[in-house]
Amino acid sequence: MGRRIVTEQFQSRAKPSVDGYSDRLLKYIPSETIGFWLAVSGIIKSSEDDQQTVLLWLFFIVGILLTIGWIFKQTYDPDKPIARTQILVSSGAFIVWVFATGEPFSSLDFYRPYYGSLALITYTALVSLIIPKES
Repeated sequence: MGRRIVTEQFQSRAKPSVDGYSDRLLKYIPSETIGFWLAVSGIIKSSEDDQQTVLLWLFFIVGILLTIGWIFKQTYDPDKPIARTQILVSSGAFIVWVFATGEPFSSLDFYRPYYGSLALITYTALVSLIIPKES
């Protein structure tokens, strides 16, 4: 199973394998860059550096860029258009997931931990309803 979401299957002898709700959910979650974030944020938070917040924001941006690049690479097919929807949704998933973990957003006055939890639950429930047009 490739990373790219399949929304249509042309007639063939094989059984059609269009991605359903659960398949899309798994393909939208950028587990590789979430793992990156867990490792990097854990290292930064365990340090005694005065610049922890700055480093967390810096690596949050790096994580977004890595997510864009990684999903682009994993979904690239020279015979198909760029999987823009999947790249955007996966990048959004990374942002929401980091928001749910608290750091670096806890440095902002408006942030409350339950905001992150509610955002993560809502995003996860709704994201698989998005069916990309470019498949």
